[in-house]
Amino acid sequence: LSLCMLFTLSISLFAQNWDINTLHKINSWDGKFIRNYNKVISKTEPYIAIGIPVAMATAAWIKNDKKLLKDAIYIGSSVAGAFVVTYGMKYLIGRERPYEKYPNRVHAYSQENSPSFPSGHTSTAFALATSLCIKYPKWYVIAPSALWACSVGVSRMNEGVHYPSDVFTGAVVGAGCAVANIYINRW
Repeated sequence: LSLCMLFTLSISLFAQNWDINTLHKINSWDGKFIRNYNKVISKTEPYIAIGIPVAMATAAWIKNDKKLLKDAIYIGSSVAGAFVVTYGMKYLIGRERPYEKYPNRVHAYSQENSPSFPSGHTSTAFALATSLCIKYPKWYVIAPSALWACSVGVSRMNEGVHYPSDVFTGAVVGAGCAVANIYINRW
């Protein structure tokens, strides 16, 4: 039993060290283009994640297109579901932001008021991207959706507000909500 506990502890310490070391590297990318790109991408998340399903629903209403409305509801509810699950996890787990825990290693380019784990921006970005890719499986939807969602995740680390494990978990939660929503809607 003690060997098992020692193994678990060593894995946990390795994972924690990997998390902060990787974050420190990404947070250190400070070229003007990279900083500006990440700042802009990070700020686009709520507008794009909410704006796309709302624009789709508006277009569906104007055109009286029931299929487009159904797609908009699926995409919007995937994003909303990811938001609810993520924020529930954030307050249940209550992980400290990396710039609070490691002020000497992580520079905060922005400040957040909620707990760190998982990344809400990444979660909703991946919920949007995954649901768009499921409904419209064309390269010209998949490529920009995936690029944007991944850029959101990297930007959150570059901003110093999330660990890599926050971002990875946010991506899994977001994509998972989009996939689960297919089965929930069928039911």
